[in-house]
Amino acid sequence: MTTEQAPLVGREAELARLDRLLAELVGDVPGRPAVLDVGGEAGIGKSRLVHELCLAATRRGAAVLRGRATEYERHIPFQPFTDAFSDLAPEAVESFPEAAEVAPVLSGAPRSTDRFHLHRATAALLTHAAASGLVVVLDDMHWADAASLELLDHLVRHPVHARVLLVLARRDRQSPAPLAATLTRGTETGTVQRTVLGPLGERDCVELLTPDLARDQAVRLFTASEGNPLYLLTLLQAHREGASVSRLSTTGLGALLLDELTPLTPSQGRLVQVVAALGDHATPALLGPVTGHEPGQLADDLAILTRRDLLRTGTHGRIALRHPVLRSLVRDGTDPWQRTEIHRLVGAELARTGAPLAGQAHHAEQSLSDWDPRAAAVLDEAAEQAAQTAPASSAHWLEVVLRHLPHTPEHAARRRELMLRRARALGVGGRLRESRDLLHQVIALPDPGDGTGSRASAVVLCAVMERHLGRYSEAVALLRRELHRTDPAPSLADQVALGLELGSSAPHDTSYPAVRSEVAHTLEVARSLGDETGVAGALSVAALGEAYEGETAAADDFTRRAAALVDSLPDGDLTGLCEPLVRLAWAEAFLERFADAERHADRGLAIARRTGQIYLLPHLLLCKTHVRTQTCRLASAVELSEEAEDIARGIGSDELLAFVLATRAHALVDACPPGDPRPLATAEEAVAAAGLGVNWWASIAWCVLGYAALTAGDPARAREAVLRAGGPGLRRMQPSMRPLFLEVLVTAAVTMGDLDAAKDWAERAREEAERLDLPVQRASAMRSAAQIRLGLGDDKAAADLFVAAADESARSGGVFWEAFSLLFGASLSAADPGGSRRGQAAWHRGRRLAVAGGCGMLTGLAEAVGPVVAAAADGPERRLAELTAREREIADLVADGLTSPAIAERLCLSRRTVETHISRVYRKTGVSSRAALAGLMAGRTPRPSLRG
Repeated sequence: MTTEQAPLVGREAELARLDRLLAELVGDVPGRPAVLDVGGEAGIGKSRLVHELCLAATRRGAAVLRGRATEYERHIPFQPFTDAFSDLAPEAVESFPEAAEVAPVLSGAPRSTDRFHLHRATAALLTHAAASGLVVVLDDMHWADAASLELLDHLVRHPVHARVLLVLARRDRQSPAPLAATLTRGTETGTVQRTVLGPLGERDCVELLTPDLARDQAVRLFTASEGNPLYLLTLLQAHREGASVSRLSTTGLGALLLDELTPLTPSQGRLVQVVAALGDHATPALLGPVTGHEPGQLADDLAILTRRDLLRTGTHGRIALRHPVLRSLVRDGTDPWQRTEIHRLVGAELARTGAPLAGQAHHAEQSLSDWDPRAAAVLDEAAEQAAQTAPASSAHWLEVVLRHLPHTPEHAARRRELMLRRARALGVGGRLRESRDLLHQVIALPDPGDGTGSRASAVVLCAVMERHLGRYSEAVALLRRELHRTDPAPSLADQVALGLELGSSAPHDTSYPAVRSEVAHTLEVARSLGDETGVAGALSVAALGEAYEGETAAADDFTRRAAALVDSLPDGDLTGLCEPLVRLAWAEAFLERFADAERHADRGLAIARRTGQIYLLPHLLLCKTHVRTQTCRLASAVELSEEAEDIARGIGSDELLAFVLATRAHALVDACPPGDPRPLATAEEAVAAAGLGVNWWASIAWCVLGYAALTAGDPARAREAVLRAGGPGLRRMQPSMRPLFLEVLVTAAVTMGDLDAAKDWAERAREEAERLDLPVQRASAMRSAAQIRLGLGDDKAAADLFVAAADESARSGGVFWEAFSLLFGASLSAADPGGSRRGQAAWHRGRRLAVAGGCGMLTGLAEAVGPVVAAAADGPERRLAELTAREREIADLVADGLTSPAIAERLCLSRRTVETHISRVYRKTGVSSRAALAGLMAGRTPRPSLRG
């Protein structure tokens, strides 16, 4: 008897909870959990409870997919998902437009795509397959491979918008930290519902599971089992086969399970060992060649082992031991040399039948006891295939080859190459420190002197890892040491690669002037070599450096030259062009050439995805996010930033994550309606990721926090954040965007009544904008000046400045800032006796741009100032003309600041009569407060604010 065959007892509360979940699933109830996390110790009944869930889901008409992670196959990418998707209806796969994109998850087939695109495609497949409800069960996820855990993390952070329930079963104590963190975060957000199974009670076990035993015997078995169903049922089976209760009560689970193997014949024992080696992937077609059994003998042995409930047949004819605990005991009890031979035979048979390389690699690894070039070749090829979609598996398989590769001179070049590839896989998989440490080992190896350039490649890659770890000084020192090395000196080609990476340290943590001469030298060397990609790279580094520093004329020259060269290069093998496109696109974005920036970012994205340069994807996606935020295409900006965040978290760099979250927060501030907490929360997370850093990305994070705080109505915090970003004299603030950041300071100061400080910052914004000569920055300085005029009560001058700012923004296509300026000036223009039509026109255009761009912030502002603009269009005199003489008299006294009792006393009226007249005044004039009425009487209008 086993857990699967026994009646399910003692889980009524859990079953009721599952039934509610399924009802919500098929009913598509909003806000339901997307993931069910079932935890508990081994044998406690997780798989059985999940089995009942699957039966109930089928009864309700939902489709069910079941997969399992296995203990000894933890480096086969996406194994539990592939196992589950094998149950997917063929027509669902055939009708899915992106079926080829999800091949690595569906079947383990290779596909040249980045893993983050694969995650999104997999989510799309789940949506596609969920027409009538879909339950996806992933059992034993404490053994899941790294690629599966990363995919699961994506599905928890971005729940599928369809009737899909993802069910996980795992042992809590054995769950890896990333899995536990993912599920904890999901529980906090409501995406994940947690169910923990504890021991069964004595009544359930004694009365329901052992009804045929004497009570004292049943209680002793229950006590020995501690309420664990697997242990109890194993004890019960052994007792029925003749073991005494006194012996069973002191016998361990492992010994009891192994006792079941004692009666087996050698033929049956070998079959059990092979099935244990194969895990959940044994089939009769595979077992025959590996065991050497004749078909008749194989069928007989399988029948006997199935009757004894040692083996069970699952979907697609796959055979497995009845419980993972039993598999572990059998496998570990097999002599190592026998186990190695089994894996060698399995690997050979898989190779013969053309099975996916990942499965072959697992058995090649298990069969390696010494250097075997054929097994190493399988591991090498599998690592290459998995590099983009499952870098952790790639790094593992390369480590296995390196561990067995002989330390002899003839293998030295091969060792360097494998170490470099493994370091790259570790880096893109988020294990930055391990990658950096391995690269230091490569750099320390004797130079082969064969011109392979592996040392320079290692130095450049090591500098990239140091940058992602926030160790900019170390990266620069490493590159400069290599550039000045003399024994031997780096080749000219290596000098270009090293020089480009050195130039890339600016503007992150090094000022561009500090590396300007070295970038110029790199450009000369690349030209002397006729290296067009190197020339494009150097020009792009220079363009970004000068653009960041606000040297607009120089940046314009470098940008145009770089763009002309990049655009002339053919669409052949453009692997080396990806990084230049990153820098060129950002330079164009800072120079407010938004269309060119987006065009080059798109080309870079295509190259990066095709060639696996995953670490460049966030930079390109964020450039597009920035452009679409400036040009008011907010829905796509938020979506792009979301994809960039996924990749940044996968890479594992806090530095990069800070920049990603800051850019995302900026997009969210503009996209979300007033009062939405997400922008401020994301900005706070950005500065938390930046830590104590004082580099470019940290400064941006703090500036965006200031912008988000100002929008949320906290000017004091806004000022504090921007001052923290800029540091002494605001020198750490990006020069080419200082007017925009200074605008936050000006607005916060005016709001807080500190007009003197606001004037100083507004004047500095004007000077910076004049130096930059960029439309969006000039418009920002105009708005800062407008805020000063508002603070001084000169509404007409403020309105004129907002109109001029809108015109200036429109010159460069800065649609968001155009709409922003129009809406802030609309109510002021409308209040001007001669400008009501201008105010109305500004409001209508600003609102139209905001709505078309999905800008919740400005749409909210438009709704807030709309009534004021509409009312102002009537003109104060027209509305006041509707008042009676007494009402006009009382309105004048209200405007003078008199209270109702004071007015009543002056006019010899009752207070109630005065209040009645005031109510009528409110109704006729369309105002709702004394302050608004006073403003109407004075021909003024309420001030607009970022909060709407």
